[in-house]
Amino acid sequence: MAERATPTVMVVDDHPIWRDAVARDLADDGFTVVATADGVASARRRAAVVQPDVVVMDMRLTDGDGALATAEVLAVSPGSRILVLSASDERGDVLEAVKAGATGYLVKSASKAELGDAVRATAEGRAVFTPGLAGLVLGEYRRIARAPGAGPDTARLTERETEVLRQVAKGLSAKQIAARLSLSHRTVENHVQATFRKLQLANRVELTRYAIEHGLDE
Repeated sequence: MAERATPTVMVVDDHPIWRDAVARDLADDGFTVVATADGVASARRRAAVVQPDVVVMDMRLTDGDGALATAEVLAVSPGSRILVLSASDERGDVLEAVKAGATGYLVKSASKAELGDAVRATAEGRAVFTPGLAGLVLGEYRRIARAPGAGPDTARLTERETEVLRQVAKGLSAKQIAARLSLSHRTVENHVQATFRKLQLANRVELTRYAIEHGLDE
């Protein structure tokens, strides 16, 4: 199948002014915005029809939250990738979004250029996170790896993946990590993507509860 020249995007947000502004900014940046939605049910319905490459997802919606909407969208459009764009950087929100299948997570303080870059990276399957947020999942992964009874099916990070996530957890950008570890920017993002794919094999744990109790972002 021929690769699309321009990623198609659906914007999901319960605030009409913000939703329209994000859609307009993305269209101005060259993306094809194929749909917008304000809640879980509408996001599911529209994703089933338009099958967007990327869904820019808020965490606070009219009839639920972004984690539920992420799972619902992926159920009807499994080829879509979810980029959360939220005002919240709460531990529970980040972990729930990743657990539901989000590829990346940005806070709404991101600039227009940063959002455009993040949508492009997400469309290519690369994980994008506001600096520091990946540390939440790194901490949870370490707990899983040490847990009694962890079997051979437990996801295992390579040394390089672990080192990259350590740097992300310190708040370094992908470009800064690439320079520090003598890697390419793309290689760093690929390591992060691979790590989060592995972590999604561990849905049995109560990610949110553990993260809040243990302050994994500190």
